[in-house]
Amino acid sequence: MAIEAELKAVVRDPEGVLEQLEGRYGVGRAEVYRDTYYDALDGSLMGADRELRIRTVHGPDDTRTVLTYKGARVDEASGSKPEAETRVEDAGAAHEIVRGLGFVSRIAFEKRCRNYAFERDGRRVLVTLVRVPELDDATFIEVETAAATEVELAPALALVRAVMAELGIEESDLTTALYTDAVAAARPC
Repeated sequence: MAIEAELKAVVRDPEGVLEQLEGRYGVGRAEVYRDTYYDALDGSLMGADRELRIRTVHGPDDTRTVLTYKGARVDEASGSKPEAETRVEDAGAAHEIVRGLGFVSRIAFEKRCRNYAFERDGRRVLVTLVRVPELDDATFIEVETAAATEVELAPALALVRAVMAELGIEESDLTTALYTDAVAAARPC
């Protein structure tokens, strides 16, 4: 399973970062992600820092659904996790299958994203500007690439850090906080 080498940060100047991204990589792809995170009844999946997610992505030209499993973090500083995902034909059926296996929906929320994909140093890089309406529309940036092994993780993260720095994102803005936790904390009890 490949490792998602990813860093996430709070964006202090969303318009400035957006202008830089558009200038460097062209017009980004605007998409709305509808994420549902599942867990075992006893909370053991999320309790072990693992994730099971069904994401439906609504773009300007299509809608697609992706089933994702993320293992526990292999790098605490970045929060990078092994990840396996696959596109599914029928979102409703995917939810039924996951529930039928005994998993329960723990949290569902929406992310409004603008994606920029490009190649750098032989790696595919994805930069995503993210707004989560439930988090007072705070803006985040995610920069990710894949590492085939834990040995490749350090150079992959070095590339991710370089892209962040080019966009003016400072180390002090980085966060490993999960959207799931932030959204849950923002909701009334």
